[in-house]
Amino acid sequence: MQASRRQALDAAGARESDVAAIGITNQRETLVLWDRKTLEPIAPAIVWQDRRTADVCRRLREAGHEPRVREVTGLVLDPYFTATKLAWALQHVDGARDAAAGTVDAWLIARVSDGKSHVTDASNASRTLLFDIHRGAWSEEMADLFGVSLANLPDVVDSSGPIADKVTGVAGDQQAALFGQACTHEGMAKNTYGTGSFVLVETGERPVSSSTGMLTTVAWRRAGSLTYALEGAIFVTGAALQWLRDGLGIIGAASEAGPLAASVPDTGGVFLVPAFVGLGAPHWDPYARGTIVGLTRGTSRAHLVRAAVEAMAYQTRDVVEAMEKDTGHGLTELRVDGGAAVMDVLCQLQADLLGIPVRRPRNTETTALGAAFLAGLGAGLWNDADLAGLWKLDREFEPSMSRDQADSMQARWRRAVDRSRGWEEAGGPDRSAGRPRRTLPDNQ
Repeated sequence: MQASRRQALDAAGARESDVAAIGITNQRETLVLWDRKTLEPIAPAIVWQDRRTADVCRRLREAGHEPRVREVTGLVLDPYFTATKLAWALQHVDGARDAAAGTVDAWLIARVSDGKSHVTDASNASRTLLFDIHRGAWSEEMADLFGVSLANLPDVVDSSGPIADKVTGVAGDQQAALFGQACTHEGMAKNTYGTGSFVLVETGERPVSSSTGMLTTVAWRRAGSLTYALEGAIFVTGAALQWLRDGLGIIGAASEAGPLAASVPDTGGVFLVPAFVGLGAPHWDPYARGTIVGLTRGTSRAHLVRAAVEAMAYQTRDVVEAMEKDTGHGLTELRVDGGAAVMDVLCQLQADLLGIPVRRPRNTETTALGAAFLAGLGAGLWNDADLAGLWKLDREFEPSMSRDQADSMQARWRRAVDRSRGWEEAGGPDRSAGRPRRTLPDNQ
């Protein structure tokens, strides 16, 4: 921690005394367990993509618990979230029952404060399956359901304000990106294209229940008041490009993806469904598997790379349409950020598929920007009226494709998604929620 602090200060040409506020943003659902005295982790973190508790979630769902879980937490029963990770750790990790537990922000705050503070903000708490998003407090009912103890968990605090030492801003990465995109008014939306992609629309002071597989989550808590968002969590987008680079060697660097995808006018009929860890919103199918359809002898590496890029846009449209159904309102624009947002070919296709402008800011690192905004507000360095002026447009992409063509492309994508679902190992249990089971041949 001290080395990281020193590196950041050196990079900024600053001293400790120059720091007025610290903002923290983090991957949200990852579980960390640490010794309360030494502050050292007692086991490796269990990351958000870990699927070891998929069967636990399935059994809870089959027992009829999901409607109540959704009502209290706004989330679905999926191993993506923290509660089943904590339950697993309490059973399998020595010392876990006496350890401090939390998401990454809570551990960082503990380190920054030398163990004086064991806290998390409401946005991170709302990603655990243990937080009552209506009361704004941990839920004993959910703790009992998942078999965990609230005694391991941190106190829940505001996302902006005096939190610990100089820490005055904390938010989960996607909520921080929403704030960094200045989406602070109801109906504004952003999508972050990272390892996965996360579409969030701000819904104000009302938590909007979803009938389409979206998540109802806390966007942030300020001065004790909760602001909510609807979220569509897409598990794999940029990670598909990493797979093409590291797994197949089709590209040498992620930066090659944009130019290579733009070098062909389309995918030649190829669709890549990157369900490498199952499918997130709106499907929530942990047993789906990655699928490529439409290959021919004419398929080139450029077509495969473009298919991976296009999959980001297709998945985003699936989520946006679900959100619009839940809220009853169409989006008027989508603000985009994250590493892949630098690709013009992606942003233009996204605008074409959605039929609305896609707006990319000059600073696409909006996750860090949102944490800085929250910290600056929390330290009194600026006020809310300053936020809109701090957001700067780089480029706006207007839709140019006909709606008929966009709808036809999306329909073909959805047929490819159907092909990715319901796969199980040969002879394994049918856990495909009523879909026909497809068994893999012995040589697959």
